[in-house]
Amino acid sequence: MSETLLDILQYYGAGAATLAALLVSLNLGRRWTGWAFVIFVTSSLALIGWGFLQPDSEGIGWQNIALLCINCVGVYRYLILKEKPGEPAGRGGTD
Repeated sequence: MSETLLDILQYYGAGAATLAALLVSLNLGRRWTGWAFVIFVTSSLALIGWGFLQPDSEGIGWQNIALLCINCVGVYRYLILKEKPGEPAGRGGTD
């Protein structure tokens, strides 16, 4: 596997996760948080690829498979679900 591709996967995964974590920490509202989870998904995909293509890094790959599942829940919860969890239907606000 090309060393350049591995570097791109590794550094994109790390940078995207950092950006997504910053967006979540700023608490800018549901839409921003949802898009942060989309960025987390791309980060997880990159790090899954890197983890299984880089020798002796399968642990990162497996960890990011779990994180990918968690991040998909975040995308669903913040971008797809129409009302906030725990609120009665029809009362979900948008922010």
